[in-house]
Amino acid sequence: MKIVYKGKTKDVYDKGDGNYLLKFKDDVTGADGVFDPGANTVGLTIAGVGKSCLRLTKFFFERINNEGIPTHYVDADMENGTMTVKPAEAFGEGVEVILRYRAVGSFYRRYGKYCREGDLLDSYVEVTLKDDARNDPLITDKALEMLGIMTKDEYQTLVQLTRRIGAIVKEELAKKDLELYDIKLEFGRVGEDKHIALIDEISGGNMRAYRGQEYVEPLQLEQIMLAE
Repeated sequence: MKIVYKGKTKDVYDKGDGNYLLKFKDDVTGADGVFDPGANTVGLTIAGVGKSCLRLTKFFFERINNEGIPTHYVDADMENGTMTVKPAEAFGEGVEVILRYRAVGSFYRRYGKYCREGDLLDSYVEVTLKDDARNDPLITDKALEMLGIMTKDEYQTLVQLTRRIGAIVKEELAKKDLELYDIKLEFGRVGEDKHIALIDEISGGNMRAYRGQEYVEPLQLEQIMLAE
């Protein structure tokens, strides 16, 4: 298979049959040997973390597919730590969508003058550009349209899908006595009709969850969610 892209936590291969293969790695983002899912550099390697991310991603993508929500997911090979996906066209050079249920993280750092940490939010959706050099800046729907990254109709579809997906993840976490505070998703255009679909992964590093007042680390979250 031809390698298309070497990423921080996944490599992408062209299968030659119209689909792509994502190879999940044991490298995780962070700095100085400390795991940080929000970091833009690889910080350390943790044995087994790639397959852990893949298992949770497989669980959520199959659950989301069953709800009729479009994704790029085809199937997963747990033994080899790979996932087969449909090709997807990025919005610009990539956007990230953050769905927030509580005021924590960067939301609280920006708007802490007007809220308390942990305040409830009404399924608030933010979009950022994937741009490490500029620390993934926030962008509005109008700016996305003006810059030719996506149309207003695409933006509205993206917001609706984000809230539907977030509700599914929130429901599944609640079954394990976990509360979803926020989640980061990625979307792309898939198929000849270029419909908007969920892409990339859904793992512990994509979300912030709590059990009561205690923050649950991403790797611990995956262990809890995948426990029989």
